[in-house]
Amino acid sequence: MSEDSLSGRLKRYTHVTTAVGGLMARLFGERYLNFPIDGAQHAEDLKETLGHLKGPLMKIAQILAAVPDMLPEEYGAAFLELQSNAPPMGWPFVKRRMQAELGPDWQNYFQKFEPKASAAASLGQVHKAIDQKGYLLACKLQYPEMGSAVEADLAQLKLILKAFEIYSSALDTENLRAEIADRLREELDYLLEARHMKLFKDILKVFPFAKVPEVKEDLTTPRLLTMTWLEGKKLLTLTEASQELRNEVSTDLFKVWYYPLYHYGILHGDPHLGNYSWSPEGKLNLLDFGCVRIFNASLIQGVLDLYQSLQTGNEELAVHAYRTWGFQDITNELIKILNLWAKFLYEPLLDDRIRPIEETLSGQRGRQVAGAVFDELKKKGGIKPPREFVFMDRAAVGLGSVFMHLKAELNWHRLFEELIKDFSMPAFEKRQRIILEKNGLKV
Repeated sequence: MSEDSLSGRLKRYTHVTTAVGGLMARLFGERYLNFPIDGAQHAEDLKETLGHLKGPLMKIAQILAAVPDMLPEEYGAAFLELQSNAPPMGWPFVKRRMQAELGPDWQNYFQKFEPKASAAASLGQVHKAIDQKGYLLACKLQYPEMGSAVEADLAQLKLILKAFEIYSSALDTENLRAEIADRLREELDYLLEARHMKLFKDILKVFPFAKVPEVKEDLTTPRLLTMTWLEGKKLLTLTEASQELRNEVSTDLFKVWYYPLYHYGILHGDPHLGNYSWSPEGKLNLLDFGCVRIFNASLIQGVLDLYQSLQTGNEELAVHAYRTWGFQDITNELIKILNLWAKFLYEPLLDDRIRPIEETLSGQRGRQVAGAVFDELKKKGGIKPPREFVFMDRAAVGLGSVFMHLKAELNWHRLFEELIKDFSMPAFEKRQRIILEKNGLKV
């Protein structure tokens, strides 16, 4: 049964208009009317509002916060906290939702079902349970009316991004909106996420240290994803662990993120700290597969061409790489601007020595580089990033943030070179076709 209805959308519009309107008032009032607003307090109020509203607007806020220079600094900092601090919904809601998904006798499937959510995020919350065979499970339950929420919030997103275009003028956001829309609609389908989970379990079996949950298909529906529970510590609890352990965790995370991308064109598009944990046995647990993007071989070749062009200074190869990605009207001036950001992202992979992912461990340099890139793009009239760039960039920035939190010091260059050695388009395309067909997916 669809959870997208006209009444649901109208109800959602009513709830979010005040929240979005406040942000717009801040941006335009401060920029054009000299009307000062207490930004820090308003950002906290807006974060609280979005957290209680649940749904895609909250996730949209997280995505926008991860795009450098897109939001005023205090808003970005507040929105980045949304993912791990969302308030859960109560037991009456849980009982209604479980009954809707598994029927009136749903509790008979379990020896025990924890009433209190173990984790809550933008589209759903997770409950720990034990099935009748004694297996420990995680039940990810989608919030109600998320279909309506997605469509209503995507309409608001269009307004938000148009406002940011006026505010910034560095980016044409049409592709950003289209890409976010497609990924959000996909995240509503827990049967698709179950296929993604099985896909990653298949791909990552080459790494004994990587743990992916088993899907419990008999207890999974489009709005309920049930999987084996993986015990582990949040990665943030390891920030004061030994350098050796932090390096080990970071090495494992680097491999499980980059290996699927460069061997199969499959990207985990949301590598934030809450999507991983470290098991008592010293394994890296991967916990969420809602945001997965599949790229064709030519785009992956373009990413590697850009890496090679930055190594060698071959500008023609850089032009070819950006065109392969989908950037239009590439000029030498534009190449120089885009390469400012590319060099920042690729720098650890080009530097053949043991080092942090970012030397300052503060993110400050990234913000400075992003600001300089945006300033130059404004002078040139802005740019329209291709859809494929959106989550690739978000994931790279997010992964770097995890490595900064862990204060990892590794030879990123050698790790990367080991993963991409012997890359060939024919072998890649064959591997990708086989693994996707096996798991009922396509590019």
